Order: sequence, then C-alpha cells, then structure tokens
Amino acid sequence: MTEWVVKLRKHRNYALRERETGYNCNNLDSEATVTYAFGSFCDLSNRTEYGGCCPLTCAVVKHGVVSVEVLTKTKKATNTKPATVVWNSASGIQQKRTTELRNESDYFGSIDSQVLQQNIKKLDAAFTGFWQYNRGFPAYRKRSNFKSFQYPPGRVKFEGSRVYLPGIGWMRHHNSRPFPEKSKLGTVTVIEEADGFYLSVIVKNQPDLPIPTATADLKSNVCFDVGINKLASLTDGSHIENPRFATNKATKRRLKIRQRRVNRKKKGSKNRAKAGVALAKTHKKIRDQRSAYQWKAAQKIVDTADSIGHEHLNVQGMKARCKPQKQKGRFLPNGQSRKRGLNRSISDAAWGELYAKVAWLATKSGKPVFKYPPHHTSQECSACAHVSKSNRDGEKFVCESCGHIDHADTQAARNGQRRLNLRFVSTRHKKPTPNRKGIPVDCGKSTPISDFASNGKRNQAGNRTSKQPIEPSTLRSLNPGYLDDIA
Repeated sequence: MTEWVVKLRKHRNYALRERETGYNCNNLDSEATVTYAFGSFCDLSNRTEYGGCCPLTCAVVKHGVVSVEVLTKTKKATNTKPATVVWNSASGIQQKRTTELRNESDYFGSIDSQVLQQNIKKLDAAFTGFWQYNRGFPAYRKRSNFKSFQYPPGRVKFEGSRVYLPGIGWMRHHNSRPFPEKSKLGTVTVIEEADGFYLSVIVKNQPDLPIPTATADLKSNVCFDVGINKLASLTDGSHIENPRFATNKATKRRLKIRQRRVNRKKKGSKNRAKAGVALAKTHKKIRDQRSAYQWKAAQKIVDTADSIGHEHLNVQGMKARCKPQKQKGRFLPNGQSRKRGLNRSISDAAWGELYAKVAWLATKSGKPVFKYPPHHTSQECSACAHVSKSNRDGEKFVCESCGHIDHADTQAARNGQRRLNLRFVSTRHKKPTPNRKGIPVDCGKSTPISDFASNGKRNQAGNRTSKQPIEPSTLRSLNPGYLDDIA
C-alpha cells in the first residue's frame, strides 16, 4: 500500500501539470492537441479573457476541456434529432488518458483502475473549488502531504475481522465498531498514519435521533466558556482542566529531542526515516490523547443540563498573524513573537473540535445548542452589568462598580447565559402551601419557630402541645412586616 501511495502521488501531479499546461495555452492555438478552455477566463494569473473567447458565446464551462477527438465525436440521442455534439469535461478526458497509461506500462498497472479514477475525481473536486468557490489553485503534493487513496462504493468487502481491498487482497483489520444494521457502505478511504494504515468508511444510514427539545419546554441550561488555563468553565461554577497535551513542559522537551534527532541525520538515509517515524508517532499520540479527553469533557458538559450554550467564536481568526507596522523601510515590533505562544496554546486546546463534539453529543441526546455573541463577556459584571476592561485581572474578576468577585471564565459563561434570555419550565409538580401571615417556610430546616413548636409536653399523658409565647424580636428578624400586619 505504501508503494501505491507513492505512485498515486506521481499520477496526481502528472494530471495537474497536464491541466495547468492546457489552461495556460490560448484557446485559438490549433497546434495544441488538447485545449483546456474555461469560459470567460483565459489566464490563470489575473483571470482575464483574451483571444476569441467570450462568456456569452463560449459553450464550454470553466473547467471544461475541448479536444479534436471530442469535437468530432457525435452522439445520437434517443429523443433528439439530429445528432448532438458531446462536450466532455477535463476529468473525463484525463480518466481516458489514465486508462491508456495503465495499459501502456506496468508502473500504474499494479494499481486498481478504480483507485486511479478516484484520484482524478479528487483533483477535479479541487479545480471545482478553485473556479466556483474562490479557493486556491491546486498545488503539487509532496510525499509528506499525500497519504491516502480511495475506493468507490461497493468495491471493498468486510467479513468479520477481515477486509478485501481490490488489487491488494484479503487483510486482517481491527474491527473497532460494528456497522449499523440496514446501512450502506459508501466510499472507503485508506489512510496512512505513522503507526500503520487506517480505513475510513462512509456509512449511509438514517440514525434514529431524538427530536430536540423545544425552547418553551426547556427545564435547565448550562453555558461554558473555553480558555487556556481551564479548558471549559461552566455556569454552575465547575471547571474542566486543560492538560495541554502538546504544550506542557515534558511533551515540549520530548518533541524537541526527537526533532533534533531527525535534523542530525543525513538526508535520504534510513536512519533519518526511522527518526521521522518516531517523531510522527509522538504527534499522533498527542492527537489521540487530546481527542479522547475532549470526548469525555464534551459528554460531561452535555449531561449537565437540558440545553447547552457557548460563544460563537472565530477560532481561526483568533490565530491570525498580527498586521505588520511599517516605518521608513523597516518593520516595527507588532507583537507577533508574543502572540505565537498564544496561537500554539489555542491550537493545543482545540476549541473548535470541542464545540463540534458537544454539538454531536447534544444532537444524539435531543438537546439544543445555542450560540451567543462573545463580545465583552469576560469584562461585563453579571451582577450590575458594568463593562470595564479593568474588571478582569487574569482569572480574577472584581467589579470596580459593585465589588462583585468571581472567576473570570465562570463570569463570562453566566453573562452568555443571560444573553440567551431563556425561560425555563418549573420542575415543581404542585404549588407550595402558603404559610400563614407570610412567615418563611422552614423547608425541613431548624428555625426559631420550629424550635418553639417542638418544646411542647407530648410525653406527658393527657396534655396537649403547650404553646410557648414567641418573642416579638424573633418575629421581626424572620419577617419585618409581620407585626405591622397584625396591628
């Protein structure tokens, strides 16, 4: 399989070079065997049209291909007369070329034909993103950046702990989880990792997910605020620690040593490859530890209440580079060196992954997830709504207006919960019995009134519970307006 990955990378780069050469040539060049026309654009650098191409008259889509063979080929449809010209696409012509390459040489002949065709489809999807969604132009892949190949649906067979991969044969695999009943298997992707190969299977299934609870029927809510020192701080005052799997002192030292071993080996040697595998295994272990910990943390958050809320953060934007400050041909300090450490900590905490896990577990539990704007949540006082930057000092929150003291992240979560403005259904089954004259109910706790009432002489035969007089000071301390009501 490693040999397949190497050959498929070369096949993708070959197809990319062929397309790029065709796109950069003029549409009116009759000497070119294959002309890649893309509608209103004829230049990849500035996307400007030239020559005889017009967006109103050109019948070729932006990612289309026109060749002499395709133009002369006609197809007579069943319901249309006369015969119509078949306009093929770039992926269609390159798939035909791939079949020719596989038959001409044994280099690609050992690879399954459908795997080669899927390689072209992935490249076509990259070009579709470039033309239609303003993404970057597809780049040539290095060996370190190409580690997977795909099988189309229906080609791979599973039997217990064995799997059949066309072109490779039957292999044993660790069946980590059974497939759901009455489910259809889609595309199977073989991924190369540092410690072996993994199978990623798309399962087409309609899970029986519960209907999310309506907002009017909610009984409780919990909001959490993410951070660096504490991974999550909940509105109930609890915290989830952040182990810092990649940025703690021991792990940073281990990564530094193993990276240094790679750098000191001769390039292209087997010892350098072995050291690189050891470094890759360390990074994979960190990813696995972080993922397992976040699943447990997400489950703890979801089990806390009937609904969950969190900030609508742009995590990718928070890790953006600082804008350079120019002055007379030189750059002034802009704080990027200091922000680099914060970016590493944010990447290690993986807030976006935690949000995704919470959303999925909440969906499985039928609990809605709400998002609220994050502005000034950690600077606003939840007691008096005073907003000031000086309210927060690290993890401490001390309101300069009312003196309210709280944990800064817990304070932010409670402010977010107030912004959601949710109304909860009462959990009481019946109304509480009103007490006479407004005296507070003891609710099972010992109060001066209950102490006075328990001083009767029930142990004496023939006597009722004696009524001890209650001091006015005691009543006034319990309910200041009680004596006024009696008067």
